[in-house]
Amino acid sequence: MGWVAIADHRGGRFAANGLVPHAGQVTPSAAVAVDETRLMPRGTLLLETCLSPDGRPQTLLSFQRNHPWPGSFSLRALPGGGIVLVEAQGDDIRHATLPHNPEGRLDTVRLTYSWDARAQWGQLTLERPESGVIHSITLPPPHPMVMAEIAAISTNPRSREMDRDVAFFAVSDAIEPVGPMPTLTSRVPIATTMGDRDAASLRRGDVVMTDAGAAVPVLRRVSRTVPALGSFRPVRLRAPYFGLQRDIVVAPQQRLVIGGSEVEYMFGREAVLVPAQYLVNGVSAFYASGPDLVTYTHLLLPGHEAIMAAGCAVESLYVGRLRRKPEHLACSVLAQFDRARLPEHAKPVWPVLKPFEAITLAMERAA
Repeated sequence: MGWVAIADHRGGRFAANGLVPHAGQVTPSAAVAVDETRLMPRGTLLLETCLSPDGRPQTLLSFQRNHPWPGSFSLRALPGGGIVLVEAQGDDIRHATLPHNPEGRLDTVRLTYSWDARAQWGQLTLERPESGVIHSITLPPPHPMVMAEIAAISTNPRSREMDRDVAFFAVSDAIEPVGPMPTLTSRVPIATTMGDRDAASLRRGDVVMTDAGAAVPVLRRVSRTVPALGSFRPVRLRAPYFGLQRDIVVAPQQRLVIGGSEVEYMFGREAVLVPAQYLVNGVSAFYASGPDLVTYTHLLLPGHEAIMAAGCAVESLYVGRLRRKPEHLACSVLAQFDRARLPEHAKPVWPVLKPFEAITLAMERAA
């Protein structure tokens, strides 16, 4: 089914049978009637936040229940590094710590808690969307969650404790993937040997054109539906900027190939890769508003190539050496594919700008 709850500090939405996209932003809290005994034996709780660089302990998300049986859940960030997860059902308490080095940074981190009580499997993952760094630990056999408590914490702020630095959290009744993520919306036109085609219409064996004029076959197309908040919030890139022939909407982490005299002067390279989020300036690029959920898609090619999207060169799906890490591959959007037939991507051809470099370049181009 997928996502059943989305919430931030402004309000939240819950739907026991699955959220569906609708116009507008996250709606204010509202009463929700849910069967108190209905269980979620498997699912995912995803949360985005900035971790405190000053050593302040953070209760990222915490809640308790009394009915139909006592239970509690908490996700806390420790001073000096470390994410602690504690979940309990009665006197049976499960506890785990995910080490991490905060490095005194204010980067967004994405925490994903996945559980499958029947399979006695759980996992806690920390991702840095800006860098693609991933750390995961396997958890003790988890307890199921109760649908009523998910409804309560997503629609009633008084039923939870959530740190002010948390951007949002969302709950799915499926095991959501972590790792490489698709970053093009479905209607982005991609140049192929048969003319432009919507990204979502492409299949294995279709041939796309690279920025160098080469014709390259598509190995796989992957898609994922996510909350349209935080590091998933869509970015609209406007024509005629970036060589675009029409506006396109992409994920914040979609990297564009940017060249020109400023790039050569500032970085000594013909071109660089710049994430779309660092191009947002309210003129040539801005955050798009719309449904609570967004579906992204992308193309996996034999090599790490730049494909043409409405006249703009954008990065194809980059997977690095994911096939050499079976445990990470099994939790990714590529889990269903044969590991032996997946490509390996070397270091990107063009340098990927650090956040401050990308922001400086964006300001220079806007001047």
